[in-house]
Amino acid sequence: MSISDSQRRPLVVGIGGTTRAASSTERALAFALRGAEDAGARTQLFGGTFLHTLPHYAPEDPARTDAQLELIEAVRAADAVIIATPGYHGGVSGLVKNALDTLEELRADNRPYLDGRAVGCIVTAYGWQAAGSVLTSLRSIVHALRGWPTPFGAGINTLETRFESAQQCSDAKVAEQLATVGRQAAQFALAFGGQGHEHYAAPLASALNSVGGAQAANAPRTEKRLSLAV
Repeated sequence: MSISDSQRRPLVVGIGGTTRAASSTERALAFALRGAEDAGARTQLFGGTFLHTLPHYAPEDPARTDAQLELIEAVRAADAVIIATPGYHGGVSGLVKNALDTLEELRADNRPYLDGRAVGCIVTAYGWQAAGSVLTSLRSIVHALRGWPTPFGAGINTLETRFESAQQCSDAKVAEQLATVGRQAAQFALAFGGQGHEHYAAPLASALNSVGGAQAANAPRTEKRLSLAV
């Protein structure tokens, strides 16, 4: 697929960071977004400073701030998303979780929540145990939002790895892991991005129908209907 036309280049939106400026979490996210750019995507970053401006999401109040609307519209337009969170007490940070809660506003879209989008997952933690457990938790949140977690997720132990600047990481292997997260998100978006739900829904429905037809052919003749649990 040609990506020379910027209108057709997929958009990868990054969400993550902490209340601390230039946090390891936000710098890790920036590494991943550069990996997405190298794979041909456009990117947009919502870092910790921005996330800190978001009010607590209140579904009973229909009023939304400009910051909330900016995040909602960016994710609505996104072909893929990358989420980076610190591991706080075994879970996703409240700052990042509030941003994800705000995406409840996408529930009635043709592509509700993160449906049809690859989602890269990054966790930074002060130790390996939290890095692993929070990465699992973040993937579960992505599943709940109907997103497709990328095959590779990055768990970073900041006891061992330092981000000296937005462009410098003390461990080349970690830098490559983050780039892999970004590339996988962009590659999924290049395959399906810009096409909307309809692009993959029809082939998927065809495949399921084919499977259903084959199963029906081998089923007892008394069976009237095939029920697929997806």
